[in-house]
Amino acid sequence: MPELPEVETVARSLAPYLTGRRIVSAEFRKPRVLRGDPEEMAKQLAGQSVTGVRRYGKFILIELHSHGYFIVHLGMTGKLLFDAEPGKHTHAIMTLDRGVLLYNDSRQFGRLEWSKELPARVGKLGPEPLLVAFGEFAKLLKARSTKMKSLLLNQTFLRGLGNIYADEALFRAGIHPLAIASKLRKDVVRKLYDAIRAVLEEAIASKGSTISDYVDAAGKKGSFQLQHRVYRRTGQPCVTCGAAIKRILVTQRGTHFCAKCQKR
Repeated sequence: MPELPEVETVARSLAPYLTGRRIVSAEFRKPRVLRGDPEEMAKQLAGQSVTGVRRYGKFILIELHSHGYFIVHLGMTGKLLFDAEPGKHTHAIMTLDRGVLLYNDSRQFGRLEWSKELPARVGKLGPEPLLVAFGEFAKLLKARSTKMKSLLLNQTFLRGLGNIYADEALFRAGIHPLAIASKLRKDVVRKLYDAIRAVLEEAIASKGSTISDYVDAAGKKGSFQLQHRVYRRTGQPCVTCGAAIKRILVTQRGTHFCAKCQKR
């Protein structure tokens, strides 16, 4: 599933194509990927001008001139492609006064929505990892008596983190994925705070991680997967100590770590 760096990359790659453009019409072919009625959504979008494109957690917000947002969650295999050819997995087509935006999704776990304001389920997400102050982060962490990997996946704690970058940040900070958040020493909390920011910034600079079929709006892959230190490296030597990377399940998610570098 695309996480913060991938969604940020898609939003950034879309912005130059969409900002200032007018939506001529919208066609929705699969009700399953919609939140709302397809005809009503098409009606609300037609004639609107796009004033901006930005990320909020794992959501892409396409801001509209007169009112509302067109909100996209990419799910596992969702893609927003500009001026590409429609195919069998194209479930939405937005025709602009210059160009066409497609939404493709082979597994159909993504969601599209028009809303007058930010929906409550989006607005209640936790703070932005790249903007939250250390003091607030430490306070939030101290209040949670839960396993670190589970906490980092909880979008009400921080918005945008997912399986890849939770594993990578915990490794950089030397924290075991089963460590209890409230029991971490302050110096370790600082290491985690810095590690989260560093890995996200590095991943954004590399246009995200293409593990399966993630691409940006121009169809280009990311390259940060080449820099992963633990994620999906089960059995391979740790880049720091040489011990074999292990894999366990935490909250039903595959979790990768070095037992020597990340002791409980």
